[in-house]
Amino acid sequence: MSDTPLPTSRREFLKDSGRLAAASALAGVALPAVHAAEGNTIQLALVGCGGRGTGAIADALHTKAGPVKLVAMADVFPGRLSSSLANLQGQFAAMVDVPGDRQFVGFDAYQKAMACLKPGDIAVLGTPSAFRWVHFGEAVGRGLNVFMEKSLVVDGPGARRFLATADESVKKGLKVGVGLMCRHCKARQELQRRIQDGQLGDILTMRCYRMHGPAGVVGPRPQGENELLFQVRNFHGFPWAGGGFYVDWLIHNIDECCMMKGAWPVRAQGSGGRQDRGIHVDQNFDHYTVEYTFADGSKLFAEARGVANCHNEFASYAHGTKGLAVISSVAHSPARCRIYKGHNQVKDELAWSFPPDEPNPYQLEWDDLMAAIRGDKPYNEARRGAEASLVAVMGRHACHTGKVVTFEEMLKHAVALSPGVEKFTTSSPAPVTAGPDGKYPLPRPGAHPDREYAG
Repeated sequence: MSDTPLPTSRREFLKDSGRLAAASALAGVALPAVHAAEGNTIQLALVGCGGRGTGAIADALHTKAGPVKLVAMADVFPGRLSSSLANLQGQFAAMVDVPGDRQFVGFDAYQKAMACLKPGDIAVLGTPSAFRWVHFGEAVGRGLNVFMEKSLVVDGPGARRFLATADESVKKGLKVGVGLMCRHCKARQELQRRIQDGQLGDILTMRCYRMHGPAGVVGPRPQGENELLFQVRNFHGFPWAGGGFYVDWLIHNIDECCMMKGAWPVRAQGSGGRQDRGIHVDQNFDHYTVEYTFADGSKLFAEARGVANCHNEFASYAHGTKGLAVISSVAHSPARCRIYKGHNQVKDELAWSFPPDEPNPYQLEWDDLMAAIRGDKPYNEARRGAEASLVAVMGRHACHTGKVVTFEEMLKHAVALSPGVEKFTTSSPAPVTAGPDGKYPLPRPGAHPDREYAG
């Protein structure tokens, strides 16, 4: 463990307030109709009941934009569902109505939970990102609005499927929110406006950092545990499931830098490595360094490290011809955005700073989504969220293969990290298999031109 705690948010952690007995519906059981008492109540179904999904529901239930109610939940782990439900009932008893016959367990549970909704309600997707295109497609097919957590894709094939569904969601006029909440931050929005107005000059270089103690590490699989479920439970450690350490931890910082630049990078190159991890069996590097290049030749340098007893930094910066912009300082919120006349953070050169009482961006993203639904205004973040995710995947892929990778190459890449994910059951083989020592294939830059690891 790190000597410095990892920053947390309400979305990442909700204190367990008790346990409820898990209940799952058997296949073939008729699903009950759910009708709200109020004609304008927006109903929610949560798919993926971990910390992020539970936190997203908490933000949804905190909104002041009219009545909202959680009516169905789904997960592959019954204990996770029951813990999430207990937490939410403890905080929002009057707004949580999820009896046993609307609690669903299994890889097909998402279909049953969404079937409890009516068109115009919201499917909340908090599962590992390998499943995102599958669940998003189901929601769009049912005419549901969607809120989904980052990241959205883990590879090129999944990105193409997701983007096709994103286009369909726009055609249907659905409202889609993506958990890249930094885009909703008032401080960052004001900084972006000032950069667009020329206060920083031309952006030449940006830097972002997620450097802290170990993250995405996974210990040995317990004897007898289903290998697929083991990997899903520990999705941070397996790129096929959640994108891996680099994608899942650095995507917010990458996205906020691209927000300031107003563009996505066109290519990436990078390097990384893995020190002695002892008994850990995950597929992550300990550290990643990625150089992104934009179409105009300017650069974004992204640094990720999960090693104890090292320098820690969690921040993003932009250097322009007129000075330095601090995009974020010590975490995602508060951002503490500011502009300096020079390139050092010197008090005498401070040109502007956002007031310290920043609104919570985790809440703002839900307030914005709800306002769009209530007012029937265009609102769809699906494509932007997928493209941000693909930029992060491009960086990981460059480090794991040792190649220069373009955005278009990553989008068109043929190798699926989780083939057949839409058909998974508890008896399905895992996308990666452990060797005799219980450890999984590791990235070997230069060894596999088109693959990040063998297998």
